[in-house]
Amino acid sequence: MTEKKIIAVMGATGAQGGGLVRAILNDKESQFAVRALTRDVNSAKARELADMGAEVVSVDLDDQKSLENAFAGAYGAFCVTFFWAHFSPDKEKAGARAMAAALKTAGVKHAIWSTLEDTRKFIPLTDNRMPTLMGEYKVPHFDAKEESNEFFTAAGVPTTFLYTSFYWENFIYFGAGPQKGPDGKLYLTMPMGDKRLPGIASEDIGKCAYGIFRQGSELIGKKVFIAGEHLSGMQMADSLSRATGREVLYNEVDPDVYRSFGFQGADEMGNMYQFKRDFNEYYCSIRDLNYARRLNPELQTFDQWLTKNAAKIPVE
Repeated sequence: MTEKKIIAVMGATGAQGGGLVRAILNDKESQFAVRALTRDVNSAKARELADMGAEVVSVDLDDQKSLENAFAGAYGAFCVTFFWAHFSPDKEKAGARAMAAALKTAGVKHAIWSTLEDTRKFIPLTDNRMPTLMGEYKVPHFDAKEESNEFFTAAGVPTTFLYTSFYWENFIYFGAGPQKGPDGKLYLTMPMGDKRLPGIASEDIGKCAYGIFRQGSELIGKKVFIAGEHLSGMQMADSLSRATGREVLYNEVDPDVYRSFGFQGADEMGNMYQFKRDFNEYYCSIRDLNYARRLNPELQTFDQWLTKNAAKIPVE
């Protein structure tokens, strides 16, 4: 039997990386083996991946030698950063730069970088329709990711740039789900107007990434945009109502109102939603659902995702 090619997966115990790890390990005919990269190899999630058959390796994004060792001998690598752990675009860029350099040293043949649009190409810093944040960004977690694309290109790393969408898991873990209003009713609050929000199950991002690796070199140097479904706030509220058995109403607010909510990242999230609202035709059209389904034939709709996950959404 031919030895399987190793895919090294950053963030293997997280949402996107975990989806890719499971997609590979659940495919018994896969040509790939998994090297699951994580800071804590003794965590319950890391041990679970080891039990499934992954090689679990410790990695520290701030330690270049650690990264080089993690990628050594790998055919491919999935690279992702998690902005919400530190809220720092500078750390995002430093992490991406470090991964790109380590991938080049390791001679990896195919990398996937999980990225997002640089909104400053649509809304310049001089455009006052949206406040500038941290002095040089409109939506820092978007802008820093696409700015980081260049690190992979400049290093000469064969890379596919995977543009993701809003995780539906944000309704479970990020406080983006229905909240009880003063009248006791549940409201899904978003500054999206009647525009559609492309969303996706986080595990499907990993499955789409697996589809990219399975295509070999075909998508190297390309930008790939994915989503599971494009839904308005009203449509999502209706689906949440059916799935939870509790009436959920869509509460449309202005982005300025959303930015004023005061939780950490409210200004960032308000700007993000406004970008998706104001450039909705572009943002939806480029995320072709049929193409995403070709990469991942198991791509879920929101209702399918809710069937498995509605009970996890806090609605009290």
